[in-house]
Amino acid sequence: MVRNVREFVSRLGPTWLAGAIAAGPATMGSLLAAGAGFGYSLLWVVVLSALLGALAQYLATKLALGTEQGIVATVEEQLGELWAWLLVVDVFLAAGLAQLVIMKTLADVSSLLTGVDARLWGIAWAIVLAVGLAGGGYRFAEIGAKIVVSAVVLVFIASLFVVPIDVAGAAGGLVPQLPGGVGAAVVVAGVLGGAVHVTIVTMQTYTVRARGWTDADSDVARFDIYSSMVVAFGLYSVAIFFVAAGVLAGIEGPLDAVSAAESLGPIAGPHAQALFFAGLLGAAVSTLGGNTIVPPYLLADKLGWETDVSDARYRALVAGVALVSAGGAFIEGAFFPLLVLVLAFGLVGTPFAIAIVVVLLNSTGVEASPSTALNAGGVVLFAVASVIAGEFVRDEFVAVREAGILGAGMSSAAVVFAAVLGFATATLLALHATGRFDGQGRE
Repeated sequence: MVRNVREFVSRLGPTWLAGAIAAGPATMGSLLAAGAGFGYSLLWVVVLSALLGALAQYLATKLALGTEQGIVATVEEQLGELWAWLLVVDVFLAAGLAQLVIMKTLADVSSLLTGVDARLWGIAWAIVLAVGLAGGGYRFAEIGAKIVVSAVVLVFIASLFVVPIDVAGAAGGLVPQLPGGVGAAVVVAGVLGGAVHVTIVTMQTYTVRARGWTDADSDVARFDIYSSMVVAFGLYSVAIFFVAAGVLAGIEGPLDAVSAAESLGPIAGPHAQALFFAGLLGAAVSTLGGNTIVPPYLLADKLGWETDVSDARYRALVAGVALVSAGGAFIEGAFFPLLVLVLAFGLVGTPFAIAIVVVLLNSTGVEASPSTALNAGGVVLFAVASVIAGEFVRDEFVAVREAGILGAGMSSAAVVFAAVLGFATATLLALHATGRFDGQGRE
């Protein structure tokens, strides 16, 4: 019996890697900002993010099991080359920005803990990533993800035993509402974007394939999704949020890494800052380990290469992405505010990916037709992601209007990104509704 359980657990993995990316420093920052800035009022988003994150991974897993190939190859076969390239660009922009900001976080935290220049740490960590992932590939990232995510989850769950929780306030926070105040939209988008993100949705189709799963592994796949996204990631998210709402609520001024470290004060006392930074560092390492392999997965698939380290071209892509990420350590400014923004930016590109997955599942060329209930879930997932991303983009548009296109910087990029993908998503759904995909964009 014990042996059977051990063998079953050892077969888990793809969604744990997705969970490692989801449970990264950006999500931690978003959850802390949500609890500190708005008390318990955003608890509904925290719970919803875990549930919708699991649904998104299930849809992607079902597509992978039904096609036995990566999402880009399926898109090119069923929808056409233009749509495949759009998806690749979507992922490269979202994952690329995340890679740079999270590397900045990892380098800055390493510098704070050791006193060594952050830029040197960025170069060192990039080399470690390149060597580890190009050499060990998927399995290297998966094993590290299981260990780090489990450890971080346990630390924050332990904090709940010493942090007072306002039960009435928490119950009220389960009622959906978007509080007023500066930054509410970006925080909500950041929290949801941690679990429902174009990077992990598309990656799932490749890690399922790397695991060698087929339709016969559907039960294992469902348990993998439930245990990692609903249980582990859900506990991680709720624990961090409750700790922040109980300890940091009402904090004056913008939240930074040092003030956020106070969230662990009740359990760690004078060691809170060191413990928080260690957890942030671990989350950053596990996230980079997963995030680094995503752009190479999609580009290699588009170019017809193998998506594992047995192909020297794919291995070079992984090493290249890892080494380029060192540039994140040279970005000026504080990393903590950027963590929330990077998830919100990624959420903007997510409805397009969700629409593609749902359309492909309902394509006549894909033998993975979903049930009516699953289709309804996909529609709800798409709608929620679109609405919350839309709220974020609306705020960014206001910033662009006030500061100008050149003065707004990241806000301008988010608005343009949203406009292009919004048009593409509307066109995709219209073509699907009219059955006009045959011949679209094909050579």
